[in-house]
Amino acid sequence: MSLLGHRDYRHLFGAQLVALFGTGLTTVALGLLAYDLAGANAGAVLGTALAIKMITYVTVAPLVGAYADRVPRRLLLVSLDAVRALVVLALPFVDQVWQIYVLIVVLQSASASFTPTFQAVLPDILPGEREYTKALSLSQLASTMETLLSPLLAAAVLGFASFHWLFTGTSIGFAASAVLVLSTRIPDATRGDRGGIRDRTLAGIRIFAATPRLRGTLGLALVVAAVGSVVMVNTVNYVQDTLGRSPADVAILLAGNGVGTILVALVLPRLLDRAPERTVMLTGAGVLLTAMTGAIALSTADSGGWRWHAALATWTVIGLGTGLVLTPVGRVLRRSSHASDRPAIFAAQFSLSHACWLLTYPIAGWLATFMPKPFTTTWIALGALGLAGFTLAAKSWPRRDPYFLEHTHRGTGTGHLSDAEEVGDGLWRHSHAFVIDREHRRWPADTR
Repeated sequence: MSLLGHRDYRHLFGAQLVALFGTGLTTVALGLLAYDLAGANAGAVLGTALAIKMITYVTVAPLVGAYADRVPRRLLLVSLDAVRALVVLALPFVDQVWQIYVLIVVLQSASASFTPTFQAVLPDILPGEREYTKALSLSQLASTMETLLSPLLAAAVLGFASFHWLFTGTSIGFAASAVLVLSTRIPDATRGDRGGIRDRTLAGIRIFAATPRLRGTLGLALVVAAVGSVVMVNTVNYVQDTLGRSPADVAILLAGNGVGTILVALVLPRLLDRAPERTVMLTGAGVLLTAMTGAIALSTADSGGWRWHAALATWTVIGLGTGLVLTPVGRVLRRSSHASDRPAIFAAQFSLSHACWLLTYPIAGWLATFMPKPFTTTWIALGALGLAGFTLAAKSWPRRDPYFLEHTHRGTGTGHLSDAEEVGDGLWRHSHAFVIDREHRRWPADTR
């Protein structure tokens, strides 16, 4: 049976797809709303809204991970879609900037709750590793296509209607997502006994700190954020101010980046059949740092039409590297956790990866605004940060990464009470182990 032949996955993927495009339309409409309310200060309003978004992602996701195994996951996902739909419907009626900020906090809190919960569901409905890998690639493909197509869809709507209708379309999308989720059979999360609220909130972060390969993925997330900030923050100014090209060329350069990611999403399932995640992801990080080196060299050139073609190639290579790093992350998280840990693990990854973006976004924005030779200085700083992340990943993630990993950390046995063993002085030993079944699929194993 093909992946989309799996009814529950097909409906969940459809829910993800319509919610993604709804979020993309909201991004465009929010910019227009900010301009409508703040005029020349719209950039400051949007910058503040993005900062609020990232702070919300970093702080809310671990709290959700603490309680995700306490409530029915289908009910939780449907409720979060309903909240997002109502918030988006309220946005056209705001008439003060502070109201935007309040609604953004609510909207992004719902998104920070929805995304890791949704990600933690997929391993449970797709236990086969081959199918799960294809699902990860399809999700990455959907996210990239949304980035490319949402602005075009928004432009089509704005050709005959006010931007307020974009909020209506987004709300309909979230409602459709809720209906699709409601039609699926989602198993409830395996409930773990992690103690009090503090232990449950920090469980995923503690597991990350205690597991070598997860520390490696955090270093790689820093590489993606450092290099990705060049694309997300600096593309507009570089194309128009340095290259002297049109706004349409900004879209072309961003599309080139998206094409690189799409190409990886299409070929990665077969590649992961032949190469381990560590090799693929570290290769992707190397590609990103190579592209950053090219971007730094490009920023030192003051003239020449060749710079446009070089930039297009560089942005595409950044997309390739991003896809190689991000797409296999779900496999690594699944391999590093038991079923009862997954809500906390996926929530921690969501929070920690966005913390990396919260660090790199201001660097990309402020240095490029106020430093001499702005792009050269900014990209060298981001490149150094990316190199530090790569070094952390390479040193933390063992070259010979066994299926059985023991580690200790100080605490109360958080997250692994089924296979935790106290070894004295407040230390607990935990085991992450997997076995291979006859179809070569990895499953969690009891290692007591």
